[in-house]
Amino acid sequence: MKTQIVEWPLKYGAAELFDLYCSCPGAVLLDSSLVNEMGRYSMIGLNPYKNLEVKDGALYVDGSLTEGSLEEVLGEYMAAHYEKNDTGLPMISGAIGYFTYDYGRSFERIKTRHAKVQEIPDCILNFYDNLIIEDRHEKKLYLTASGMLAEPGAALDALKDEIIAFKPSKEAGEWEEYPVKITSDFEKEAYKKAIDRMIDYIVEGDIYIANMTRRIMAYSGKSPYAMFKSLRENNPSPFGGYFNYGDFQVISASPERFLRMKNGLVETRPIKGTRRRGVTPEEDAALKKELQESEKDKSELLMIVDLERNDLNRVCEPGSVKVTSLFDVETYATVFHLVSNIVGKLRDSLTAPDLLRAAFPGGSITGAPKIRAMEIIDELEHSRRGLYTGSMGYLGLDGSCDLNIVIRTAVYQNGCYTLGVGGGITCESDLEFEYEETEQKARALLEMKEQLRILLAK
Repeated sequence: MKTQIVEWPLKYGAAELFDLYCSCPGAVLLDSSLVNEMGRYSMIGLNPYKNLEVKDGALYVDGSLTEGSLEEVLGEYMAAHYEKNDTGLPMISGAIGYFTYDYGRSFERIKTRHAKVQEIPDCILNFYDNLIIEDRHEKKLYLTASGMLAEPGAALDALKDEIIAFKPSKEAGEWEEYPVKITSDFEKEAYKKAIDRMIDYIVEGDIYIANMTRRIMAYSGKSPYAMFKSLRENNPSPFGGYFNYGDFQVISASPERFLRMKNGLVETRPIKGTRRRGVTPEEDAALKKELQESEKDKSELLMIVDLERNDLNRVCEPGSVKVTSLFDVETYATVFHLVSNIVGKLRDSLTAPDLLRAAFPGGSITGAPKIRAMEIIDELEHSRRGLYTGSMGYLGLDGSCDLNIVIRTAVYQNGCYTLGVGGGITCESDLEFEYEETEQKARALLEMKEQLRILLAK
């Protein structure tokens, strides 16, 4: 059945309308709270009709154990249900979900010595019967109905009625303080010791660069949706989101695009290099200039650009992979980031699952060479990464996709927010600086006791 789409007056945006649906299991919001070239569209997914999950390496389709890999089953389903999208909207029908970093380890059969921190699937993809899409540039709202669970006209009428009756919640974005208990899997000296060992591996020639992270756990009574509303207000991002899976929720304000593909054109946008924002305009300008001129940060980013060029070349047409920008500085609420952009043309015989298989997990949060870096990461880090440094986003039935890198993100389960911070390590890394950088990045996710802010970044 062909998806039906209606344009609807934009009185409230997708993030505001999500107040209607945030408590519904399976309801998701892909949120572009930072309106820029990348942050144009926000999207709500409602009424999932098909579910794919990977748990401990096993694939489940609609709750039933299924033979084959996720990539095979997903590719076959998307091919059988292909629907052209010539609307200009990012997606009119398809799946929204996530892939954990642990899911990426399975591609290369990299084992882990760590137990799970949280009981969540390695991957969840839900195909949604209805989408609410906000175009933040054109200030328009679009409602879609695929007709998989309900007659499209009736489904659209129901959405309209809900939107007409909607009144914004007075509690959204609350700023009350809550008692909070913070723990980390690394104390300062242990983290510095692990970085020192990683530098040894670099000097010995095992790797050129690797991403070293530590896990933070925050116990608080603040609800995950209230946390998300506070986060997006204080730290807008182009690739954020809120996913409600019933027994756990995902709260994200990620600034980094991992993979986007539309009409076979592929883009990846790695970040490597961070500086805090200044207190005064003069300090702000000086810190931005410091990042722009940092040879260490540019060297890190250049190595990751080379890695991701190689990843794309595995699945793109020969000669099509190009670096369109190398050392751009992007400005966010609390930090500056050094960013590059790489593009390519996917080979005609391949699909979005093939692209994911070739490039995931992203090089900016592993290191180079990727496989050896991931082995060392598991040896030196103290916990499984779980969803942190994985990816979340959408895969459209027209073959398109847009996926982020999961940073500045927390998973909430059983009263605990679990999140990660880290940074790229090279032979030039200073142990004290690297630790302090993770503290610096810990400034904006959890707005709680004594103005505590944990801003997640790589």
